[in-house]
Amino acid sequence: MSTDEMMTIREMCEAFEVTPRTLRFYEAKELIFPLREGQKRLYSKRDRARLKLILRGKRFGFSLEEIRQLLDLYHMGDSQQTQLERTYDLARQHLADMEAQKAELEQAIGELKEQMAWGEREIARRRTSGAA
Repeated sequence: MSTDEMMTIREMCEAFEVTPRTLRFYEAKELIFPLREGQKRLYSKRDRARLKLILRGKRFGFSLEEIRQLLDLYHMGDSQQTQLERTYDLARQHLADMEAQKAELEQAIGELKEQMAWGEREIARRRTSGAA
């Protein structure tokens, strides 16, 4: 692989808006595999693709273990059919969880708004009755 296809840790951090600590953490968890030249880490196109998938998976609520399992399915030799199916199943589960959380949050927001409206009326009432 030519060095112009490689990125340094600084370039990776800038490109993906992550910290060096994050990259080292993902390396320690064996999710990405940078080339090591002494203390220097060089990231390949494969590492960049994997990091993009890791970050997307995290944003969608996937655990690192789920992400690892999905990434490991890439080399099954079935044109990624197993990986695609498993990803779809997990995504469906996470979407259902997120929609349930959204419904709970919308309910809590509605209740809080009602309580705040009551509080606003009560404050106004007390000011009015206290001024008389």
